[in-house]
Amino acid sequence: MRSLDQARAVCERYHPGLGQALEAVPPTAREAPGSPVIDLFRKHGGVSLLVPRRFGGQGADPVDGVRVMRAVGSYSPSLAAAVAMHHFTVAMLYALAAETGRLTPAQLAVLGRVVPEQLLLASGWAEGRTRQNILLPSVTARPDGDGYRLNGGKKPCSLSRSMDLLTASIAVEGPGGASELALALIPAGSEGISVQPFWGNDVLAGAESDEVRLREVYVPRDLVIHTTAEDPHRLDDLQQAGFVWFELLVAAGYAGAASALAGRVLERERGSVAERSALAVRVESSYALLEGTARAVRDGLAGDDAVAAVLVARFAAQEMLGHAADLALELLGGIDFIRSGDSALLARSVRPLAFHPPSRTSTADALVAYFCGAPLILS
Repeated sequence: MRSLDQARAVCERYHPGLGQALEAVPPTAREAPGSPVIDLFRKHGGVSLLVPRRFGGQGADPVDGVRVMRAVGSYSPSLAAAVAMHHFTVAMLYALAAETGRLTPAQLAVLGRVVPEQLLLASGWAEGRTRQNILLPSVTARPDGDGYRLNGGKKPCSLSRSMDLLTASIAVEGPGGASELALALIPAGSEGISVQPFWGNDVLAGAESDEVRLREVYVPRDLVIHTTAEDPHRLDDLQQAGFVWFELLVAAGYAGAASALAGRVLERERGSVAERSALAVRVESSYALLEGTARAVRDGLAGDDAVAAVLVARFAAQEMLGHAADLALELLGGIDFIRSGDSALLARSVRPLAFHPPSRTSTADALVAYFCGAPLILS
């Protein structure tokens, strides 16, 4: 597909040789447990994509970010799902680093190590718990001297076996005594951190989405970043930056998987011209929504308006990409399905977009209220 070729060219510009290295690995091996794709990503400078240039990174903007993620998803949906967690965490943290006095010297020192040491950051936000507010902490924090003792965990946690740092949402006591949301930067080698098997599906199995447990893990206070909102149910600057990036990047990765599948249909001229055109239109329009929203964010869209826009784009893409994957698999035909599982695996790899938070049902009330003029409050 022309637009996928363009996305892959952008990926090659930022990460020379990555696409070729990924294609050299058989498709099933890319998506299997123990896959080498995360190591290949690190070796080709993948961690630096969204890191600002002053920290040694490549400083990609949101538009190039979603283009690269589309390309990565077309090569390996597992890799796209995994590194979306790193990228959105990086984007969130470095957005705060741009504010004078927002981060401590210790926090800035950690960020300064990411590119030189090719550190991968995993996300420990409250994801994956049914009917749970995604903004509430997944880890408890107990004051202990000049820091906190953390207990809890995250399941699933992508990059669980390759991470160098874990960023976890925690509840800490604020200036007025009330509980407030904060973000802890936790070295992966800290005493008390363990990784347990959790992911039981062969779809996206290469993303290392296992369980990370924290038992009495000590983190000093100067590695804890505090939020600024008085209402813990509202998105503040820290959360908004991460939330917007996450929705755009993770959806773009799944769009890449659907694009690769549609590309097979077009190359093999399966189905009628009208069917191939309908398939391409679904995939292209899905991605166009994501790139258009990324462009709006790049050009200044922020706050509740940005969060609402990315949710609209993500939910619309989620629906259209699912239909596109089904149609592509049908057009490729039964013999393709029988002789190889590659296309079926790609088609199944599009579906998990629906499982990332927040769900359509959980945001329905908030979005309708926002469309009618109220603030956007996700719960």
